[in-house]
Amino acid sequence: MAYKTQITPIFFSITIHLFLVLIIIDSASSLQILNTESTTSNPATTEDCNNRWIHIRNLPSRFNLDLLTNCSEYPLFGDFCPYLANHGLGKKTHIKSRSWYRTDSLLLELIFHRRILEYPCLTDDPNVANAIFLPYYAAIDSLRYLYGPDVNSSFLHGMELFEFLQSDEPGIWERNMGHDHFLVMARPAWDFSQPLDNDPPIWGTSFLELPEFYNVTVLVPEGRAWPWQEHAVPYPTSFHPPNLACFEAWIQRVKKSRRTSLMLFAGGGGIGATPNIRRSIRNECENSSIITSNNNSSSSRSGFNGSNGIGMYSKICDIVDCSNGICEHDPIRYMKPMLQATFCLQPPGDTPTRRSTFDAITAGCIPVFFEELSAKMQYGWHLLGERYAEFSVFIPKEEVVFKGLKILDVLMGIPRSEIRRMRESIMELIPRVMYRRHGSSLGLRTKKDAFDTAIDGTLERIKDRLANM
Repeated sequence: MAYKTQITPIFFSITIHLFLVLIIIDSASSLQILNTESTTSNPATTEDCNNRWIHIRNLPSRFNLDLLTNCSEYPLFGDFCPYLANHGLGKKTHIKSRSWYRTDSLLLELIFHRRILEYPCLTDDPNVANAIFLPYYAAIDSLRYLYGPDVNSSFLHGMELFEFLQSDEPGIWERNMGHDHFLVMARPAWDFSQPLDNDPPIWGTSFLELPEFYNVTVLVPEGRAWPWQEHAVPYPTSFHPPNLACFEAWIQRVKKSRRTSLMLFAGGGGIGATPNIRRSIRNECENSSIITSNNNSSSSRSGFNGSNGIGMYSKICDIVDCSNGICEHDPIRYMKPMLQATFCLQPPGDTPTRRSTFDAITAGCIPVFFEELSAKMQYGWHLLGERYAEFSVFIPKEEVVFKGLKILDVLMGIPRSEIRRMRESIMELIPRVMYRRHGSSLGLRTKKDAFDTAIDGTLERIKDRLANM
């Protein structure tokens, strides 16, 4: 909840602004978050940067930094001021932590902005750039339309930005009519897909429905089933290692972790009477204690401890209750159980995707999906869609909810040898779904992370679009 003080509005605004400056500016390169100017002092050679040059568009601070000063202004949404620390990574989970933070996924725009300042192929000349980055904090700006005073004007979201692009150095936009531009929006695309002619307005803004932005590539944590502008990138987890030693230490912990639970569900919902996949999961998990008890007494007679039996597990199903958002900024609640589980269930909620998918992968826990839109049709750059069967399990939710298929039966049917191969594939994905800490060591930078993979995909996408113009 937002807090209120008795100080005057002017002093409050100055105090918050200074607070944010202290949070965001802790190095010379970070000053560019204020003026969004690219740097020419990067170590890459011209040959290294061939077809990879990016120009960061110089936007007024009202499109990024100034928006952060409203971090406590939307009581219905919540106060996200505490999570602005460390350039959007949030505060460390504890004082001695080096890799773990209380990260809020809404701040992906800030995280991405800070990381792109370290990109080795930045150019001050938009005419030689292969792509133009717009450092606009679109999801944060959308809060005034979703939860604030402009709720009835949500069709205007983005128009101020477009007007600026048309009036300030318009040649940058007109050169390719926006086909070479990209930005990050840290909410699902559905939140920006309200039809322009809806009267009265429904949930969301109309940013992605504006013809003015049809040509722009938009990176979102969840795309629509019929994406045009957008492409999905991973939600940020709480794991942001600063160097190769911290990363490899975590990898070793994942490899050595004892998997004492067959399956885990970390989340909320499923407590109502309406049939849905989360309710089915909860029912099956609640009944699993009876199965465990019965099988413990009969396993020696029935051979249930075979190559794909449950005798190796102390729990068939574990539930981490994350109702009311209690897990959102507290990775300690769910990461240890994930380290102890073989399979992590990823049922859809309000929308198909879940940040928990990437938490699970980070913990080496094999994700179990119930909709293809939860991951397979989303994260092609990062999770390599053609290889989904190598690291995940798919069970159609309709089979579980309406036809009585037991998740336990499906998972128990997977041989241990196959589980070992799947976990090996999961380990290979961990660097691709993490956002390493800004200013990380050169050794860690040799491993492409979620940011690097998103940049590679964006550049290729823009190249293809320009070639087809």
